[in-house]
Amino acid sequence: MTTRTVLVSGGASGIGAAIAHRAAADGHTVVVADRDADAAQKMADEVGGRTWVVDLADTAALEDLKLECDVLVNNAGIQRVAPIHEFVPDDFRLIQRLMLESPFLLIRAALPHMYEQGWGRIINVSSAHGLRASAFKSAYVSAKHGMEGLSKVTALEGAPHGVTSNCINPGYVRTPLVEAQIADQARTHGIPESEVVEKIMLTRSAVKRLIEPAEIAALASFLMTDDAGMVTGTSYTMDGGWTAQ
Repeated sequence: MTTRTVLVSGGASGIGAAIAHRAAADGHTVVVADRDADAAQKMADEVGGRTWVVDLADTAALEDLKLECDVLVNNAGIQRVAPIHEFVPDDFRLIQRLMLESPFLLIRAALPHMYEQGWGRIINVSSAHGLRASAFKSAYVSAKHGMEGLSKVTALEGAPHGVTSNCINPGYVRTPLVEAQIADQARTHGIPESEVVEKIMLTRSAVKRLIEPAEIAALASFLMTDDAGMVTGTSYTMDGGWTAQ
């Protein structure tokens, strides 16, 4: 396998950390992009990579950015759970900046290098919520739906230059982000925290378990390869059958 430089946003934990570990195991050089400097350095040390400490919600600082990576993994994300009429406008704006504007700006910064070498991979960690909606997640669902469109446009523009762009659409993954939602979901739905995973998170899934981050990383690993050169503009669901309904 050809050694590539793989930049993973939100790479210090959760899905990003799993992708960083898998990319390093595949022989690639990993750049861990994260706002948490200590966590990013710890992860970089584990995978023999390097860090980029950055607040991706500060999108104004990214406008003149230039990236020289072969694979860009847009993974950074947060969640807020509340009814629309109670949703804090600044929280909505934050999620759009972090999860839609910053992926656009990172793609924009990475494409010139990819175009010049005639090869590149954009991997967008979207969600089943990029294809379906759930109540109380207006900002997250909006951002992920936007990411789907961004990914497809990138695929169309990148095709003549050997650049692919795809989304990975997991259901609920066993990550700190999902674990942090349990209390919010319990409060919003008026049920005990012990019932949230089964009654809320997995109610639409035919396979009744959380997805492991390593499973997402395995799919990302394939999308980084030359064998995936004809896979572009698509959305890979890994949701235990959620969106099959």
